Amino acid sequence: MQLDIPLFKKICETPGPSGFEQRIRRLIVDEVTPLVDHVEIDNLGNVIALKRGTNNASSKKLMVAAHMDELGMLVKHIDEEGYLHFHTLGGFDPKTLTAQRVIVHGKKDLIGVLGGKPIHFMAEEERKRSPKLEDYFIDLGMRREEVVQYVSVGNPVTRERTLIKMGDCLNGKSLDNRTGVFVLIETLRALEAVPYDVYAVFTVQEEVGLRGATVAAHHINPDFGLALDTTTSLDLPTSKPHEKAARLGQGVGIKIMDSQTICDYRMVDFLKAQAEQHHIPWQADLKAVGGTDTAPVQRMGQDGAIAGAVSIPIRYAHQSVETVHQQDVYAAIQLLRVALAYIDTYDWQHI
Repeated sequence: MQLDIPLFKKICETPGPSGFEQRIRRLIVDEVTPLVDHVEIDNLGNVIALKRGTNNASSKKLMVAAHMDELGMLVKHIDEEGYLHFHTLGGFDPKTLTAQRVIVHGKKDLIGVLGGKPIHFMAEEERKRSPKLEDYFIDLGMRREEVVQYVSVGNPVTRERTLIKMGDCLNGKSLDNRTGVFVLIETLRALEAVPYDVYAVFTVQEEVGLRGATVAAHHINPDFGLALDTTTSLDLPTSKPHEKAARLGQGVGIKIMDSQTICDYRMVDFLKAQAEQHHIPWQADLKAVGGTDTAPVQRMGQDGAIAGAVSIPIRYAHQSVETVHQQDVYAAIQLLRVALAYIDTYDWQHI
């Protein structure tokens, strides 16, 4: 197993919060253009990379969606002292934000810190309750006169983190879902021929309502659909045994359901069969919380799609740093590659 860690690092560290995906989109276009037959960017900003199928007699289409956006913030007010107040883009866990560094993307990138009241000055009830987003502000270490030269209301903000190796794992920001972006790029690189047209779609604005995949699925109208995303792991010492689904290092996840999707049983069976046949470690991904691009891929095409998802287990999702296991990432590339290559070998008509 050998992952391209420098590429993974570059993908994770490139900024691109929901609605402001310009930088990560440029990186993706540069990486995938040599690997496919056609690349386009739709009006919402999705990157749609088409690899044409070899079965000229078939008009079947397969869409794979990996969202490129990351959690972020928007500057909503600059106060008289130069502190920034913000609105979130996606669902942060507030308790993990204390004293974390961020990057404000104004006329130039500025490092800031998420400040809050020191514990020494908190009332007893403040110490006992969980932090709220409104407890925080962004401190750039500048006077207001300097801040307004570079920062305006509406500027995006991202987390400031580098990707590092941590044991057998990778740890950094935005692994949800830059891991999926990496897996999809590396799968395209490994693919030789595919029977049906494959639309590899790097979607936008997933973290704020699955918006990019909704538009792309409506446009493509796929017969088959796969989402490629992380799935929250609870393999922690504080979890009960029955909660410990999707353990890190145990293989790629094959989604069965989440809060917005019941995956097509045929796609689940197909993915399981491919994993078993090609000796790819896998585990069931079943939870009643969270949602992914699986939902719009399944439902938003004119005819609907036979849909499922390939999942990469992740610890500490939507927190300051996130963690994935290198073996699970590699298994995801393997499973997605064989699924795309052998999609025409399954009896999709059986009921």
